[in-house]
Amino acid sequence: MPKLFYTISLLLFSFVAQSQSEQQKKVLVHSIDSIIQSQVQQQLIPGAVVLIKKDGKVVYQQAYGYARLYSRDHQLLAKPEKMQLNTMFDLASLTKVVGTTTAIMYLVDQHLLSVDDPVAKYVAAFNTSDKNSITIKNLLTHTSGIDEWYPLFYRANNRQQVFSLIAQLPLRYPIGVQRKYSDLGFTILGEIIQVVSGMPFEQFEQEKIFKPLQMLHTTYNPLKTGKFTHFAATSFGNPYEKRMVYDSTLGFTYKEINPQSWNGWRNYVLNGEVNDGNAWYANGGVSGAAGIFSTADDIQKLVDMLMNEGKVSGMPFISDKTLQTFFTKDTFLNGLGWMMDTHDSFMKNAPEGSFGHTGFTGTSIVVVPQYHTSIILLINRQHMGLLPTGKYYDVSPIR
Repeated sequence: MPKLFYTISLLLFSFVAQSQSEQQKKVLVHSIDSIIQSQVQQQLIPGAVVLIKKDGKVVYQQAYGYARLYSRDHQLLAKPEKMQLNTMFDLASLTKVVGTTTAIMYLVDQHLLSVDDPVAKYVAAFNTSDKNSITIKNLLTHTSGIDEWYPLFYRANNRQQVFSLIAQLPLRYPIGVQRKYSDLGFTILGEIIQVVSGMPFEQFEQEKIFKPLQMLHTTYNPLKTGKFTHFAATSFGNPYEKRMVYDSTLGFTYKEINPQSWNGWRNYVLNGEVNDGNAWYANGGVSGAAGIFSTADDIQKLVDMLMNEGKVSGMPFISDKTLQTFFTKDTFLNGLGWMMDTHDSFMKNAPEGSFGHTGFTGTSIVVVPQYHTSIILLINRQHMGLLPTGKYYDVSPIR
């Protein structure tokens, strides 16, 4: 299998680097099919959707396997639900770029805020001696020093309580010294969007981002809309996050948290409900860090805008100046919100200027501007459950 993964990577970059013959394209498609079908057949993943676009044209789009294998009470379905091209996925941390980063980008472009603004300008609780130098850029680049994760739902059950709790938590790291990927930092970005826009940030994203981009199958809390019914199911409850609270070997021990003091864990298969515990239990399904559901086609519309110099149907949406700001590498080789370090396994050895992101549920985006190419790969890996190791199956080699 490793040899096959290596072969596909060579074929893909060979294909996108220059104009290829139809025969070479067939070889590429066959290789992609071989990789994903084999993973489904070996019951390593339930299913996937892949969408590859080059030079403004879709060169490959396919759905594989199943969107749902298990019933609500975790029994195998007699007739599993097949994956479809329009299956809605829980994007997990792709929310950070599809929603939150794009919203901040829009506000910057409208001169309503600057990435160099201190967070305390918008969130008064950050006006403390230890946090008043944290900037919006620090949050976007994961250099704020804020803890990577915290079981917010043990101490908060609504957004305002969440925002206040994060502001109260002591910093885990020095500000600006190192990159420590933080869900909590992006949760605070959600509050900043609300403060600046004067509306709930999920409403702002719908009105200012998703609707203008015609991303009509992108939303938080899709079940509440009454419009959507077909989802890629995720896990049976939140077994890994429960482990994060109970298992000190994972490094998420907090002295003030008694694991048994809260027991609101879901005990059913999640289908159309955000998997992320902090988003669901503490934020009503809405967070700047996680919560958005979308389809490959909708994500592609956002990617197209970014690839087309910020234009939508030839009309400016985000200025080139703002795009340059967000897609210029920092000291840690990443952009603002978007990952750009081509040492990362999901886009390893991609050309300079490439960018992307991943999500814990199995989702990923890679954009290669040099080759005018984007690759969207959505996998519902969590639906298979935890491995004997207590972790979910690693889809990095597939990516």
